[in-house]
Amino acid sequence: MRLSPNTGDDWMNNNMPFHIGGAELNVATALAMWNMPVSYVTSLPDNYLSDQLIKYINQKRIDANDISFSGNRIGIYYLPIGYDLKNAVAFYDRDHTSFSGLHPGMINWEKIFSTCSWLHFSAISPALNENVAAVCKEALEAASAMGLTISVDLNYRSKLWQYGKQPVDVMKDLVKHCNVIMGNVWAVESLLEIPSSIKSSAGKTQQQLTDAAADSMGQLHKQYPKATTFAYTYRLENSYWAILQHNNKLAISKEYDIKDVVDKVGSGDCFMAGLIYGLYHDYAAQDIIDYAAAAAVGKLQEAGDATKQSENDVRSLI
Repeated sequence: MRLSPNTGDDWMNNNMPFHIGGAELNVATALAMWNMPVSYVTSLPDNYLSDQLIKYINQKRIDANDISFSGNRIGIYYLPIGYDLKNAVAFYDRDHTSFSGLHPGMINWEKIFSTCSWLHFSAISPALNENVAAVCKEALEAASAMGLTISVDLNYRSKLWQYGKQPVDVMKDLVKHCNVIMGNVWAVESLLEIPSSIKSSAGKTQQQLTDAAADSMGQLHKQYPKATTFAYTYRLENSYWAILQHNNKLAISKEYDIKDVVDKVGSGDCFMAGLIYGLYHDYAAQDIIDYAAAAAVGKLQEAGDATKQSENDVRSLI
């Protein structure tokens, strides 16, 4: 649950807006909006609030039957209106929650995956603690053994990696199972220790940023040969565009003007959903990146964590 206080001094005297989300749920919500069959796995406390959350998830046409019940509370994060998760004002309250209390052996992955062809997870989940990282590994090993396609969003949240493990010590062992890797040059450097040829986007041309992405993707492919699809995004101050390398073909989206943004949260998740959508439907590389980038840009114009865009809404932006 995201709580979003106003940035003024009087926010305690007003109702505080909240949104339901989380990286994987945001992806699931978008895919369900685009008429894809999707289920969601997490852990919730067995109480009235969870009943309401599951009802909310089901209303989005997401299968919630494999959600488990344990612990006493759900995770919360605070993000004032107008900021994104990389800002210093964001902070998390995710210790001692049902999800952070998961450990290997609690979830029957073989049963869950028996009706699935794809598993998606984000780097936020193994950032919580060592046990959750082990649960992610357990899920990935089961999915790999059963032949599922596996995708990962390398979203880096430095405030969550606080349990004594460096991200590279955890993520390298997880990403080796992945077929599809999404992120950007700096997240890949932070999480997988693959150096970027540029330190920032400031003053760089689109060609220089494209070259940096292609170089990083090439290094990724050498270290993680199981992966055949790599997608990077560039959300700059006033523009957004993305790059895809799929089966050794490079495709670049159009560049979008994003000067007027409503909410920055969830645009990467919407891009990830667009990427899965295009790959699942076996689109050509250019069509995949066009759909994913348009979906992300559309999300920037929506309040809340998850998109409400239909397939036609996304296509209208391409």
